[in-house]
Amino acid sequence: MNVVLIGGMDRLERHYVEEAEDCGVRLKVFTKSQTGLSSKIGSAEAMILFTNKVSHRVRNEALSMAKARNIPVHMCHSCGVCSLRTCLLNCLKPQ
Repeated sequence: MNVVLIGGMDRLERHYVEEAEDCGVRLKVFTKSQTGLSSKIGSAEAMILFTNKVSHRVRNEALSMAKARNIPVHMCHSCGVCSLRTCLLNCLKPQ
């Protein structure tokens, strides 16, 4: 499963990727605002948005892109590794 993470902390990026690999998920992390975000996302099957550490502009851009591509979005206010694990295990994995 390919998942995109938008937001979070730069110093935890490596830990986000490791946690996703432990859950069997390939994760692309975008912790900062980047130009051409929609082209860099690629073929994501789901999106996690850490709303605590992302600007309103980036949030709106990500949500509109996800809506246009029919990508399910899970928003979480906190941005810790445990929050990512909870999102991956409870919300994004097929039942």
